[in-house]
Amino acid sequence: MRCHYACGTADHVMARRQFLGAMAAGGSALVGGLSIFGTRQVSAALNKQQKRLLVFNMHGGLSQLESWDPKPGTPTGGPFRAIPTNVTGIHISELLPETAKVMNHFALVRGVNTKEDDHGKGAYLMMTGRRQSPAADYPQIGAVLAKCVGDANNALPGHVVITPGGGGGRSNDSAYLGPKYASIALGNGSPPANMARPDGLTEVSDTSRQALRRKLDEQFLNRRRTAKTDLYTYSYEAAQNLMAEGDAFDVSKESETDQARYGKHDLGRHCLLARRLLERGVSCVQVSHSNYDTHNENFIFHIEQVGEFDRPFATLVGDLADRGMLDSTLIVVLSEFGRTPNINHLYGRDHWSRAWSVAMAGCGVQRGSVFGKTNDHGTEVVDGEVDHGHLFHTYLRALGVDSSGSFDIDGRQLPLADPAAHAIEQVLV
Repeated sequence: MRCHYACGTADHVMARRQFLGAMAAGGSALVGGLSIFGTRQVSAALNKQQKRLLVFNMHGGLSQLESWDPKPGTPTGGPFRAIPTNVTGIHISELLPETAKVMNHFALVRGVNTKEDDHGKGAYLMMTGRRQSPAADYPQIGAVLAKCVGDANNALPGHVVITPGGGGGRSNDSAYLGPKYASIALGNGSPPANMARPDGLTEVSDTSRQALRRKLDEQFLNRRRTAKTDLYTYSYEAAQNLMAEGDAFDVSKESETDQARYGKHDLGRHCLLARRLLERGVSCVQVSHSNYDTHNENFIFHIEQVGEFDRPFATLVGDLADRGMLDSTLIVVLSEFGRTPNINHLYGRDHWSRAWSVAMAGCGVQRGSVFGKTNDHGTEVVDGEVDHGHLFHTYLRALGVDSSGSFDIDGRQLPLADPAAHAIEQVLV
């Protein structure tokens, strides 16, 4: 669906492009990060446990009042009821009836205050755990996890973003970790381009070509090896291996029953693809659902958007639990901010970062719990206030990473997460 209710600012256009994967940096991304190695003990432990991260990015700014923190019967609450979940005492919006049935897997964080109402800056801080600064660029959570968790023997990329549109290449979201850990964007869930061998090229001929390339690469590297030449070699080998895994991106391989359970609309396919990739060892999968920038007709659009999200999302959570994967997979549902408690003259809600919610489920979190509280009208946090830095630390800790650790970047120690913040201990098991 093409939405026309966003704020229309230049920053929103840029943020949308970033989240839809249109910023494909490809091989021109930073190459200096190839010499970076994370803490070996952390990496070994995570690989053994096969921890995974699944992020749902509710791009544009999901309303907390129409999702995780409803305030029915108040001037700011809007028309929707709060419904009970399968956890006694926890109520969420009636727009999420299927998710309410799996709330026993969730930890809701209702006291988020990021103090940033700009789309691009808000998206950056939620994905990196740091504020945007001209002095430094930081890797997104998916790149950090791909670096720490990624299986070097897996032909599939460690960091995949499934977007409603765009896609087709690697982004620049890995910063100093280098392009190896940047996300690959799958526009509309489609596999990367040029996955199939050309019809005119036989398997025998292709094998001979690759053998010749490897021999020439070896001769060249013996004399002029650099980080950049290593990158080229890695890119060719990764592409060759990825071509052999084309079926991983094909949800038509799943049963008709599963396709029907998820729904054959875009988000249903994307959620089923996310399950398929996680099962095949991808370290971080991000699913983007757009667009929640509801400056007008907030309630109509949330009926449509949240209604579309609820069933396939709850189905995916249930499937991961049934397959024993939820114990090793952390699910995070986030936005760049929430929506204003006050309803504007266009029946919309505007940008609001002062008091909103993030949902987590699965690995490492206190399931069936709520941390943080907003006041009766949802205008401010009154207990358990946290921000993006606390959340980033919490994601890493939930996945078994020592968030106080550092990456060694060409001899410089760069912290995995903001040293000024810390994990939310009350959310962790």
